[in-house]
Amino acid sequence: MIGLNYKTAPVEVREALAVPGAAIPAALARFHALPLAEAVLLSTCNRTEVYAVGLDDADAMGALVDYLSRLAEQWHGRRIKRAELEPHLYKHQGLSAVEHLFRVSSGLDSMVLGETQILGQVRDAYRDATQAETVGKVLHQLFGQAIAVGKRAQSETRIGQNAVSVSYAAVELARKVFQSLEGRRCLAIGAGETAKLTVKHLLASGVKEFVVANRTIERADNLAREFGGKAIQLHEIPAYLREMDVVISSTGAPGYVVTRQHVQEAVRLRRGRPIFLFDIAVPRDLDPEIAKIEGAFLYDIDDLQAVVNANLAERVNEARLVERIVADEVDKFRSWVATQEVVPTIKMLRDKVEAIREQEVARAFSRLPDLTDRERAIVEAMTVTLVNKILNAPTQRLKGMADEGIANQAIETVTRLFDLHRTEVEPAKEGGVAR
Repeated sequence: MIGLNYKTAPVEVREALAVPGAAIPAALARFHALPLAEAVLLSTCNRTEVYAVGLDDADAMGALVDYLSRLAEQWHGRRIKRAELEPHLYKHQGLSAVEHLFRVSSGLDSMVLGETQILGQVRDAYRDATQAETVGKVLHQLFGQAIAVGKRAQSETRIGQNAVSVSYAAVELARKVFQSLEGRRCLAIGAGETAKLTVKHLLASGVKEFVVANRTIERADNLAREFGGKAIQLHEIPAYLREMDVVISSTGAPGYVVTRQHVQEAVRLRRGRPIFLFDIAVPRDLDPEIAKIEGAFLYDIDDLQAVVNANLAERVNEARLVERIVADEVDKFRSWVATQEVVPTIKMLRDKVEAIREQEVARAFSRLPDLTDRERAIVEAMTVTLVNKILNAPTQRLKGMADEGIANQAIETVTRLFDLHRTEVEPAKEGGVAR
């Protein structure tokens, strides 16, 4: 595999190589002109990577470097020279490439440790390559297993749990306080990216109604319309506070957007129902004096950052468990690759025994012409079961010997014992991608 990510390349280089979703089929089609047997393109905002089969020499790897440099020219009108691109690239071969993909799909290689979105992106990359017919036996196995690794990481560990962004930490803390946010009313103050992310988290947690307040009503309205909420201006906040269960503020406004007096009046009108306020802005949007009001609970960015830091530490602990899953799955893939060497021999053995079975069954039926269809079916099924049971042990032993690194010895022994005549497998057509 070859690629770059947020660790190795600045954002302007990553942007240049990011392939828009609509352009993926055309980008995949270009693999057919390269000396590859199989290939998958994984392109996200934080990484662009190619996984391929058939990189037997430096020329093929060089062709992939050129391929990446032309991606920038094709989709963004800017050709990145090979010398400019090379310092940002990392390359893996063999099991190192396998391990890298498994780490990617499980969230171990993400900017946010344990994030789950990357698994869907790996699945989409595999689907797109399958549709483009650039995937063969090896990458079918590899990506199918990579998706399984990501699922195991999520189901067998807690690496994807616990909030690791301040906005998500605010929503999670509010959810814990109320037991559930189902049916709650929330006010998001601000209409930037942080506010947008906060609204997404709120809705995912079951919030019944949300209001967006912003100095510029147009921006508030855009965000409200996108998610089905209501837009208001900052000066309207006091009139809405009494109805809100949760307030999350993230503006860049100077001074306090919500004062102690605003909240004090809202609490009085709420008649004992608590209100929770989360200030994730710097400088702060919410008056610190609000914390002194009975029935109002205020958390600032330092409180939330402490939650995030604790959760990150927990994810680091869980990452150790995911590392074990990755190591286990890499070994499974190594074993699968090893057994592929004996698959043709197993097929020849089974074909020869099956031919003998069919011949002998036909001879038996010719001597027993009065058998009913049901009786013939019973004999046929019995002989199939007999062959399968006899061949099961040698088949498994062949695979085991291949896994132990003595495939050639196993192949030679079986070929001589059963008088098998091996035929050469026709090589893939040069310069094309295997169908």
